[in-house]
Amino acid sequence: MKIRWRLRMAAAQREVWTGTQLQRLLAERAGLQMSSASVSALFTKEPSQVKMTTLIALCTALECTPNDLFEVDTTPVERPAAPPRPVADLPRAASARGRSMPPVQVLL
Repeated sequence: MKIRWRLRMAAAQREVWTGTQLQRLLAERAGLQMSSASVSALFTKEPSQVKMTTLIALCTALECTPNDLFEVDTTPVERPAAPPRPVADLPRAASARGRSMPPVQVLL
């Protein structure tokens, strides 16, 4: 499954072209104060995680839903078949019950 971050596209569809414009909208509409660096990172990079409060603020500021900010590809990923695991050469037990037997004593 692949998730694509589409904030820049969602913003552009709403005539928001810069991080500065988005930062202002976040403050005005959602009450979220973010640094320029944080807004720029959200705007230009795919984040590994997004706080729920930030997601809600983005949706409020851009008047959109989370579906507008993420594109999810649900195509199943084919995994290569794993090679069979080698079986370790373990010493065989001497008896059928899996226990070794004490050495046989020969009486003369």
